Amino acid sequence: MPLNIPIVLTWVRIGLIPLLVLLFYIPDNWMPTHTRDTIAALAFIGAAVTDWFDGWLARRWNQTSSFGAFLDPVADKLMVSAALLILLALNRVDVFIALIIIGREITISALREWMAKIGASGSVAVHRLGKFKTAAQMVAIPCLLYWQPINGISTPWVGRILIFVAAVLTVWSMCYYLNRAWPVIRDKSDRN
Repeated sequence: MPLNIPIVLTWVRIGLIPLLVLLFYIPDNWMPTHTRDTIAALAFIGAAVTDWFDGWLARRWNQTSSFGAFLDPVADKLMVSAALLILLALNRVDVFIALIIIGREITISALREWMAKIGASGSVAVHRLGKFKTAAQMVAIPCLLYWQPINGISTPWVGRILIFVAAVLTVWSMCYYLNRAWPVIRDKSDRN
């Protein structure tokens, strides 16, 4: 396993997941809800920043590796899934939206793994739809974790709108990736 700054940042992101979850097990008389929600939102924002930063550093310093390419999306999916489960428990996100987002992540991860095994990973390479979906999620989730107005702006409202947008983009991007993979899948199944 290579060890460099981009991979360390990815491990930091994974390490933030238990912190995020544990915050919501702290009794209210130990930490006010507003403080807990603020720390949770900041932890998620920190994780989102490391996601961007580790990829940028890996490309800039030519420190990309197959292990980093594996670990980075795993860290992202774990962080988003953990946050969505917390938000679901707090009744801040709809179960249907959480199922759509988490289900898509599992489906596309499995599809990419299978496509890589058959030498066709290029057909399911990251597309801008996936990037827009990720951007919507990375803004929506901290808004839903924070759950307090900022300068008169309702973060719950902004978060709910953006998580809905993320869910729509999630379905759209999943259809895009499945459509791109379908000819290869059909070709492979015809040969067997």
